[in-house]
Amino acid sequence: MEIALKIAGPVFSALQMNFLRFLIGGIVLLPMALKFLRTNKLTARAHWSLFALTGFICVVVSMTFYQIAVENAPAAPVAVLFSCNPVFALIFSYIILHESLSRSSIISVVVSVIGLLVIVNPAHLSNPFGLMMALMSAVLFGLYSIVSRYGSQKYGYNGITMTTFTFFAGAIELLAVIGLSHLPLIENWLGKGVFVDIPVFQGISWSTLPLLLFIGIGITGGGFALYFMAMERSDVSTASLVFFIKPGLAPILAAIILGENIPVTTIIGIVIILIGSVITFMGENFMERVDAMNPWHHEQ
Repeated sequence: MEIALKIAGPVFSALQMNFLRFLIGGIVLLPMALKFLRTNKLTARAHWSLFALTGFICVVVSMTFYQIAVENAPAAPVAVLFSCNPVFALIFSYIILHESLSRSSIISVVVSVIGLLVIVNPAHLSNPFGLMMALMSAVLFGLYSIVSRYGSQKYGYNGITMTTFTFFAGAIELLAVIGLSHLPLIENWLGKGVFVDIPVFQGISWSTLPLLLFIGIGITGGGFALYFMAMERSDVSTASLVFFIKPGLAPILAAIILGENIPVTTIIGIVIILIGSVITFMGENFMERVDAMNPWHHEQ
């Protein structure tokens, strides 16, 4: 994702890229969402306020920060920092849903934060803006994950349905922001910048269309669909393996495709974060085995 967005950065503005990719992603997921609604006799119209909230948190704010991070920092550390969003989701689940944190989760949070600090390296920041945007994106995506889960549990939506209408709501909100960016008042207030005169279709051509479709269909629509299908066919722990693989894989791809140099501190930070992720994974699997062997403990 980071590599494709990095390549698209010079062609499309940050908000334009988000609008296009989440609109296309929503269209890709829509048939599966409509099938779920028909099968379970549900309607999405009654809960647009929920989708407006999740769309704003995920698409408008988190992913805009993310796109700006990709454009202003190397792809590898951005990918690693974003992969830490489950750490923030754990914290938000404790604050918002009052879910208890297991010992393994607490250890994982501490270890992952240490890994984040090693990568960001506050004492020698070379690109504080880009890395800060990546970190804020991860925090907000963790918040989105918890709000989305709460909505899914309360109203009976599955992951793909919740994601589909989050994408559409976020795309509509982004289109409104794009419209506002063309007002003279905005230009007088902000001058020239990323939030002024945002284009909608500028940059789309036969040469850029394959990349745009890959980002919209493959990464955004297909990536999310496969993630939730994995979750529904196995369990959350197995599906979350994607966030364990990503920190190790993204820097390798960034080095091969973009020619990025991976500093030693980034490699050390990646290893620390992977250790933190493994602690969470092993802890959850251990508790699942305890529940399976002890029905009374499961009932409690």
